[in-house]
Amino acid sequence: MIKQVAVFLENKAGKASACCKVLKDAGVNLLALSIADTQDFGILRLITENNEKALSALKGAGYIASEVELVGVEVSDKAGALSDLLIVLGDHNVSVEYMYSYAERDGHAKIAFKTATPDKAIAVLEGAGAKVI
Repeated sequence: MIKQVAVFLENKAGKASACCKVLKDAGVNLLALSIADTQDFGILRLITENNEKALSALKGAGYIASEVELVGVEVSDKAGALSDLLIVLGDHNVSVEYMYSYAERDGHAKIAFKTATPDKAIAVLEGAGAKVI
């Protein structure tokens, strides 16, 4: 499982940069991020090298932040690799609420996704020969 930090933000200019500055000042390295927004608010989703430090800094600065578990899977760098995994999940009725990708220093592509059935998703992926992280 991959642990992600989720931060609730107003959808206004400068809010994401101010949040990232809090993390910078705390010495937290970001590995990946995604922003989902609505008209007035958004969720900044982060994968960091130190979630405990990130959460402490964010909460200390007044942000609403929490840690969320995601399923992580390594995907080969070839056309259709992600599609194949998504088909396997769909065939086993595993729904994906959201996902995003990132690269780690080892040079491999990683996919992180949220599902209501993480244990089932992991079993399905491992059964299909995927490298779950």
